[in-house]
Amino acid sequence: MGPVALLVQKFGGTSVGDPERMRAVAAHVARTVRDGNQVVVVISAMGKETDDLLRIAAEVSETRPGREMDMLVTAGERKAMALLCMAIADTGIEAESFTGSQAGFLTDSTYRNAKIVDVKPSRVVEALAAGRVAVVGGAQGVSPEANVTFLGRGGSDTTAVALAHALGADSCELYTDVTGVFTTDPRIVPNARKMEKISFDELLEMTANGCPKPAMRSVEFARTHGVDLHVRSAFTWETGTIVTKEDDTMEQAIVSAVVHDADEAKVTIGGVADRPGIAALMFRALADSNINVDLIVQNTSDHGVTDISFTVPHSELDAALAICEQHTADIGATRVKGDPAIARVSVVGAGMKSHPGVAATVFETLAANDINIEMIATSAIRVSCVVAEADVQRAVVALHDAFGLADGPVYVD
Repeated sequence: MGPVALLVQKFGGTSVGDPERMRAVAAHVARTVRDGNQVVVVISAMGKETDDLLRIAAEVSETRPGREMDMLVTAGERKAMALLCMAIADTGIEAESFTGSQAGFLTDSTYRNAKIVDVKPSRVVEALAAGRVAVVGGAQGVSPEANVTFLGRGGSDTTAVALAHALGADSCELYTDVTGVFTTDPRIVPNARKMEKISFDELLEMTANGCPKPAMRSVEFARTHGVDLHVRSAFTWETGTIVTKEDDTMEQAIVSAVVHDADEAKVTIGGVADRPGIAALMFRALADSNINVDLIVQNTSDHGVTDISFTVPHSELDAALAICEQHTADIGATRVKGDPAIARVSVVGAGMKSHPGVAATVFETLAANDINIEMIATSAIRVSCVVAEADVQRAVVALHDAFGLADGPVYVD
């Protein structure tokens, strides 16, 4: 009998954080193989090892050249993949480990955050044909100059999705320390509900607005290439959340989830001259300094001047303020102010495209809970509000309750 399926299984750092967890993962891989499947494993570094390597690098060097940093941080995955192969061998199943380069991951030359250009997994295919499990180090590849490259944070998810696409896998399973994708953060709302199914577009909005897993770029890759995902737990092994393309037969929940992001700060530039090119000058300067600007709001002009507010990650607030201060004269601004104590709460749902009233319910709910809205942004399937950081958890609880998400989805008629 031929194989039941070709599965790519990705395991995050907490899933293989110690020898006991490593053996548990090996046992699960062995069970999957004995059920008749071919398995490719993508593995992250153990626990907080990547963080430890970055800390040591900072203690050793001030310059930290990109090439050597990528060589360093990818060592964590190489260590983990070799150990997992040893653990799988003890179950009586043959396994073979591969670095990103050996697995055929070709990237650009951007150190610390390389992008995948192509995947040519011939050695992985050979291992599978020989009846072995292929274990691939996540988040790494090789540049055109034959240097080791690191795909950045969340790169192991992207590695798994790219491999699943290149191999034509039947499923890409992303194992983590949660049992699936929830309607909101269960640490804030204990009755948050695990979703059985969600569309790529909805999960993309969630990951872009604060949902930490899976990595947003992996969801983008999966949507682009039509790779269905299964987000599930490496601790309970239960069925998780299926992420797939929305089709005509897929029921659309009016609201699927409430997500939040407290890693935000607001910059306000006051008294800006209201003439063409001013915004372009300001935001080009920010972009040239790699400042990641998110929400932008410009007030109505009054006597030829206006205020512009935008959000940036907390870590980039000081740099953003410095750049704005440098250009106050160029744009005719009278003041620049930063506010680190803000957060964003977002309501996401594919069904709101055809269901008016979601935004009104969001605003009414926040008002009823005496939560002031500082900025608003929307897409076809999302409504986001910037509120005071001190209010964000109350906002999440109130909105989750207002849309009845704990009780199950309400679908578009």
